[in-house]
Amino acid sequence: MKTNTKAHLALIGSNIFFAINFTAIKYMISGGFVKPFGLNFIRMLFTSIILWLFYLLNPQKEKILKADYGRLISCALLGIVINQLLFIKGLSTTYSIHGALLMLTTPIFITIIAASLLKEKISNNKKAGLIMGIIGAAVLVLSRKNTGTASDVFLGDMLIILNAISFSCFFVLVKPLMHKYNTITVIRMIFTIGTFIAFPICWPEFSAIEWSSFSHTQFEVVILIVFGGTVLTYLFNVYGIKHLGPTISGSYIYTQPVFATIIAIVYLGESLELYKVVSAFFIFLGVYLARRNRVNTN
Repeated sequence: MKTNTKAHLALIGSNIFFAINFTAIKYMISGGFVKPFGLNFIRMLFTSIILWLFYLLNPQKEKILKADYGRLISCALLGIVINQLLFIKGLSTTYSIHGALLMLTTPIFITIIAASLLKEKISNNKKAGLIMGIIGAAVLVLSRKNTGTASDVFLGDMLIILNAISFSCFFVLVKPLMHKYNTITVIRMIFTIGTFIAFPICWPEFSAIEWSSFSHTQFEVVILIVFGGTVLTYLFNVYGIKHLGPTISGSYIYTQPVFATIIAIVYLGESLELYKVVSAFFIFLGVYLARRNRVNTN
C-alpha cells in the first residue's frame, strides 16, 4: 500500500475514533457509570502514562529550555485542563451531534485568534466565514430542546463553544513549541503538566468511581476513549500531516460531524432534525470560507 494511501486512511481513522468519542463519553456519563471530571481524569492520566511508555521504548534526549516552561504550562492549562474539562462537562448536558458540530467551529476561532495575537490579516472570506459560523452555532444554542440524554442543551452548547475557543488559543500558543521541539515531546509534556494541574479538580469524581461495578463493556469503552479517541487519534493525525501536509489533513475535519451524527443516531437514539441540518450547513460553509485563503496559499 502506498504511503499516501496509508496517510489518507490514517486521517479517516483519526476522525472516526474522535467521532466515536462523543457517543462513548455520553454512554459512560449518561449511564451513571462515571461523572464528567472523573472520566476526563482517566483520559488525562492514562494518556500521559501511554505517552511516557512510548518515550521509554524510544527515548529521545531532547532538553526543553527553561524559558519555554511558562509557555508549556499555559498550553497545558488551555489545551488540556480548561479545554477538556469544558468539553466533557458540556457534552454531558447536550447532544453528541451538537458537540460534534460546535467543535467544528474551532478553525474559525483559530483564524480570529491568530489575527488578534499574530496580527494576521482577516480577509473578507474569513469575515464571512466567522459570520456563517456564528449563525450556525446560534441555531444550535437557541434550540434549547432538552430531551433524551440532553439535560441542558443551552449550557452544554455554551461550554462546548468555550472549549473550542480555549483549544484555539492553545493551538496558536503551542505553534512555536511545535517548530522548536519534537511534536511527541511537546504533547507528552503538555499532557503530563495538565494532569497534575487537573488533579485537585478531578480527584473527587475520580476517587468516587466504583471500578468493581464496571462490566466488560464499560472497561472496553474506557479503553476506546483513552487509546482510540485520544492516543491513536493524535498519532494518526501526526502521520497524516507528515505525509500529506496540514491543508489536506485539515480538510478531513468535515468528516468528523458526519461520523459522529451517524454513531449518535445508531447508538444513542439521537435524531437529525431540520435545525441541525441548517446549523451544519452554516458551520460547514463558515469553516470552508475561513480556511479558503490558507488552502489557496499552500
